Amino acid sequence: MIELRDIHFAYDDAPTPVLDGIDLTLEEGELVLVSGRTGVGKSTLLGVLTGLVPRFSGGTLTGDVLLDGASIIDLPPRERAHVIGYVGQDPVAGFVTDTVEEELAYGMEQLGTAPDTMRRRVEETLDLLGIAGLRSRDLRSLSGGEQQRVAIGAVLTTHPRLLVLDEPTSALDPTAAEDVLATLTRLVHDLGLTVLLAEHRLERVVPFADRIALLTGDGGLRVDEPATVLATSPVVPPIIELGRAAGWSPLPLSVREARRRARGLHDLAAPPELPATGGEILLDAHGLTVTHGQHVAVRDVDVALRSGHVTALMGRNGSGKSTLIWTLQGSRDRRSGSVAVDGSDPARLDAARRRALVGLVPQTAADLLYLETVDEECAAADAAAGGGPGTCRALLERLAPGIDPDHHPRDLSEGQRLALVLAIVLTTSPRVLLLDEPTRGLDYAAKRQLAAIVRDLADDGHAVLIATHDVEFVASVADDVVVLAEGEVVSTGRTRQVVAASPSYAPQVTKILGPPWLRVDEVVAAMEAAR
Repeated sequence: MIELRDIHFAYDDAPTPVLDGIDLTLEEGELVLVSGRTGVGKSTLLGVLTGLVPRFSGGTLTGDVLLDGASIIDLPPRERAHVIGYVGQDPVAGFVTDTVEEELAYGMEQLGTAPDTMRRRVEETLDLLGIAGLRSRDLRSLSGGEQQRVAIGAVLTTHPRLLVLDEPTSALDPTAAEDVLATLTRLVHDLGLTVLLAEHRLERVVPFADRIALLTGDGGLRVDEPATVLATSPVVPPIIELGRAAGWSPLPLSVREARRRARGLHDLAAPPELPATGGEILLDAHGLTVTHGQHVAVRDVDVALRSGHVTALMGRNGSGKSTLIWTLQGSRDRRSGSVAVDGSDPARLDAARRRALVGLVPQTAADLLYLETVDEECAAADAAAGGGPGTCRALLERLAPGIDPDHHPRDLSEGQRLALVLAIVLTTSPRVLLLDEPTRGLDYAAKRQLAAIVRDLADDGHAVLIATHDVEFVASVADDVVVLAEGEVVSTGRTRQVVAASPSYAPQVTKILGPPWLRVDEVVAAMEAAR
């Protein structure tokens, strides 16, 4: 149906191409997952199909894009929109109207669709995606999962043959992510839609994929069935990592398959629960209540962050995590309650003193980038922190190695920008560090490095709070978990206790082997001890 033929793409003056001789054929009614390390070119590959690259990215593109054998490489994005629908990493950034119904109709209006056809397609799409009850809702009032489905619906009303999605579940809680992926699968199976999506959280998507297109890092692309690609891929979810360690062949692609293979592992000695350690309370918050107009976003919340502890803040989209993070940092007004960090209320400090006391990496991390090159951003961070030159760059190399120091920060991939902001904030080594969805756009290797950096900070006497939907990251780094629902704390305790008690927040290893297992390295250690 749609074919990429001998695609080469390179940014101007870049020493190596991003895409080098790429061939890819997408057939009708299949879901293809684009995988690869952070910054390897996944978004670029999607942009070639949609026409956004090189028109809005710069660089040089050669090769051809074929639709039913006819070249469309010279067609601008607008003239491909009726065939190729695109949903970017941030669906809210793509909204142009106010309500759900208006957004679903907007794309058809731009294509000149007849009014009676528009009305019919809006109704069909509302039913197909299960969002009829949201028809008149303000787009900004929706949860993350609802916004993602509306963004998909706004594209589907134009009846494209190919749906291209960039990190469609990265900002969603586990339940919302499953809903979106189930919707995409239904579109593939029932309507014959072709779906191409890039995603770092492979544990969510692999069971739904027909094929995986793995960008190899040298400009090449390897395409095959999931089990074949994942057998040797450097980027694999925990279930594949466990299958490799246990010697299973073929590798299981779902928790159900892995459970059947894991019967021999149930006799392994389970990991012990380490006792909770003390630690000085560095941030103490009591009775926090925060409102947005008439809506109560956070209600009577108590939080104590201790030195040496990494605490995960979890909860479905819209539960109040980001609001709580900003309130603890001091930038969000609270209706009642108190926050104390080393005896000071961050809300009463000037911006510079607040940043030194409580570091914050927001969801929109790129908002903190304002200089012309990566090197300038790192140098400014080193100067502001009063540390030695190269401190920020060393942290960046651990998170996302090989970034050109002369690159403009806005030209980096989403994951690379996040890694840069993390390095900038971590350079100041604040006593309390708050991270809001810090793993968006990061591959498994980068997340392991981030976990190691965060762990080192905690062991050095800092307190870290991480708001995240990434259950695998929580299993790898968090000592404690706090779960919010509708602005209230509904569960708190040691990580092994909290995540195992909830099917939604349990990591893959827990789902396969049951509690108290959390991570693959625990299973590997138990297997080695049993030999």
